[in-house]
Amino acid sequence: MEPKLYFEDTIAAIATPPGRGAIGVIKISGENSLEILKKIFKPVKTRSHFESHRFYYGFIVDPETGERIDEVLVVYMKKPYSYTREDVVEIHAHSGYVNLRKILELVLREGARPAQPGEFTLRAFLNGRIDLAQAEAIEEIISARSEKALKLAISSLSGKLSEKVNTLREKLLLALAQVESAIDFPEEDIEIMNPPEIIELIEREIIPEIDHLIKSYEEGKIYREGINLVISGKPNVGKSSLMNALLKEERAIVTPIPGTTRDFLEEEAYLKGLPVKLIDTAGLRETEDPVEKIGVERAFQKLKEADLVLFLIDVTEPLNEEVLNLYEKVKEYPHLTVLNKIDISPNYLEEWRRLFKDKEEIIEISVKEEINLDLLSQKIYEKIISEKSTSIPEVVPNLRQKAALEKAKRHLEDAIKELKKSEPLPELLSIELRAAISSLSEIIGEVTTEDLLSEIFSRFCIGK
Repeated sequence: MEPKLYFEDTIAAIATPPGRGAIGVIKISGENSLEILKKIFKPVKTRSHFESHRFYYGFIVDPETGERIDEVLVVYMKKPYSYTREDVVEIHAHSGYVNLRKILELVLREGARPAQPGEFTLRAFLNGRIDLAQAEAIEEIISARSEKALKLAISSLSGKLSEKVNTLREKLLLALAQVESAIDFPEEDIEIMNPPEIIELIEREIIPEIDHLIKSYEEGKIYREGINLVISGKPNVGKSSLMNALLKEERAIVTPIPGTTRDFLEEEAYLKGLPVKLIDTAGLRETEDPVEKIGVERAFQKLKEADLVLFLIDVTEPLNEEVLNLYEKVKEYPHLTVLNKIDISPNYLEEWRRLFKDKEEIIEISVKEEINLDLLSQKIYEKIISEKSTSIPEVVPNLRQKAALEKAKRHLEDAIKELKKSEPLPELLSIELRAAISSLSEIIGEVTTEDLLSEIFSRFCIGK
């Protein structure tokens, strides 16, 4: 998309996802929205005036042929009291690709143009209804993969991230004013500029808050993007059965023959509200089978990429060198050791317990009898939370915003180095402080380029 900073044309798009359903919505925004509606909409009760924010019942009719296209409800939202702060019309029709497409074609024929991805939200941003952080929060709401991710996105949409960023900017602007006064009145720079005071402001009030926001990105990332959970172990220890149990469906092939899984298998699930990519890997063992050998190599690669590894052990087997060697490799990664088949007798459960007694906590389960599977889910959740975060953040920046925060921090650290010199140069301090303020301003969109806007809004769906 190539956004323009000023819009004079009217745009339209189908705002609901494709597929069969009860209602589909066509959205129109721009100066000619109402005029276009009047050309194609025939209300049941004849009227020349449309009140804002009121629904009207009638039919969409092709003005050239008189053909009725659909029975609809329409609403007109007069500027600036709309999502884009422009005149907006919504046509609520029956959902279905053919009739929605036909209505949209009529709208386009009567003077609108197709909206680009994210263009409605882009107009809301450019018209001052929302800032850039809030605009990105809208996209995050749409793509949220967990309830917590949704709450974090709504928090950003409400302006909490913008408030924090604006507070930091205001503090830095006060420091900048002091520095630039020293530039304007160089003969009085000692009295005007107070380096220890500025250092204390940056080190105690600004950088710690920036660090907190950067840390919250890592903490909140698991709720937005999910985690990679790799199920690993020797062949035939129950990896595929465990994957099926966690998915609550028969997805992986299960047989008593060792080496059934030759490659990794990925499926998505939710554990305690966390989006999780479950990865069932080939059994780890020495093999001469060329296909299985590739699967084992890929399994070891997946260990490196995992957020958490479930190392599964079959307790019907006695302690053996092969499993112990595998454990030495797996323990280098974040992992949980899981003892499976505890329901089968005879077994060597006590021996395995003694082995891990002073090393780490173990979880004892039976996939077949569904013993302790809920406990395993809870332990997975606790392990991920302890590895990734100590608390659930209130505000979480996205990757672009995190990069801007890191850039601001680097400039502030350079400013502190200058401030700690015996004779700090106000001109250099001004450059660093301005750069830090500019980086923070990028988060809320006060400093933007058309390329940046294009990159951000191109990720949106067309109807948003």
